[in-house]
Amino acid sequence: MTGAGRGPGEDSLRRPGLRPLWHTVHDRLSSGRPVARVRLGPLDDTEREALADLLGLDRLPEARPTVVMVRLEEAVTELSGRTVRETVTALVGPLGDRAADRRRRESDRAALWSWLDGHATVRAQPALSDWAASCRAAGLAGGSVERTRSLLADVLTVLAELPAPAEPLPVFAARVLDGRAHALDDGTPVAGHVLRALAALHDSVPPRSAADRRALWARAGVAADDLSATVLVGGLRPLGDGPLARVARVCAEAGQAACLTLAQLRAPGEFALAADPVPVVHAVENPSVLALAVRRFGPDCPPLVCTSGWPNSAAIGLLRMLAEHGAVLRHHGDFDGEGIRIAAYVMDKTPARPWRMTAADYRAAVARTPRGPRPGRITEAPWDAELAGAMAEHGSAVVEELVADVLLDDLAGTVARQRGAAHS
Repeated sequence: MTGAGRGPGEDSLRRPGLRPLWHTVHDRLSSGRPVARVRLGPLDDTEREALADLLGLDRLPEARPTVVMVRLEEAVTELSGRTVRETVTALVGPLGDRAADRRRRESDRAALWSWLDGHATVRAQPALSDWAASCRAAGLAGGSVERTRSLLADVLTVLAELPAPAEPLPVFAARVLDGRAHALDDGTPVAGHVLRALAALHDSVPPRSAADRRALWARAGVAADDLSATVLVGGLRPLGDGPLARVARVCAEAGQAACLTLAQLRAPGEFALAADPVPVVHAVENPSVLALAVRRFGPDCPPLVCTSGWPNSAAIGLLRMLAEHGAVLRHHGDFDGEGIRIAAYVMDKTPARPWRMTAADYRAAVARTPRGPRPGRITEAPWDAELAGAMAEHGSAVVEELVADVLLDDLAGTVARQRGAAHS
């Protein structure tokens, strides 16, 4: 309804007194829902007169009149040959569709939370599902799906890179977040989410003080020095004359465990593993199990790595190095809530697979020690869908030391095979 050729009837639709009508109709039609009538007002006398003329009323309407859309459509079509939709679009602007917008926003939100729940990092470490649920409960950052997805993508990128190799926080942030050295500074949204996720992993309350936050970062390998981060090993006999290979080999040949530092892992020098037979490295959670193995097998101890609870950057770094050199990794830990979370973490961060960590193994272990402590918060075990249910059913934890004899018998089989290969 612009430009030349507009008739006098169309001009009458542009009367100033009709502006409240067109704006109200425009708003109602933009709802995306059927509109049968609209309520106006309060109207002044000029606006009431304009509405009466448009609708052909014999008296002025009340100050807050209700206009039936069918009657309005007839009047507008008679005057201009256009529909009400065409008229308000020309006079006010394009119509919206708030119902469709709401559906689209709801669909976008649902897709966002589905993406988070299905992310590889969350699936690999089910303990993070509690953190993901808290993100959903907190709602959108700034009311924006795009902003929230970008924030959570940064958080998941950081979580995938932990434990950090003993880097200061700004250095770590710059490395993993495209040069944004201050993205993980205290008080930033990304740092807050990462710390809450780490608290969920460790089944602890989110840190409340600066000291608590620093401690949680340090536990994840950030801002720790490369001498404090260590890993215990036994029976590891690498090839090569690098310092790491020599230290591990000398200790293994003496029937002793070795304590390797992150500094040694960072500069290993010449390091290799024998390719035939394929080396199998077993990882355990508790130092006492490694000590029992070294005591039993002495210089014949097969390769063992101990994470000492939650693995630090040295433990993860060594396991990755061994896998890169052809080793097959197997992991065992405590049958309790934290042990399952640690196992999921190790298997997410390295190619390790479970070693006697199935529901059947748990049932056999709990049958031998039925009066164990409570297992604590139980999360799903990604490698065995039945394990969490079995632990919840029995309500009893089995610490790794109580099945050490079973584990050592497995290792004894490895020792026997090694001896057989050596004499063949």
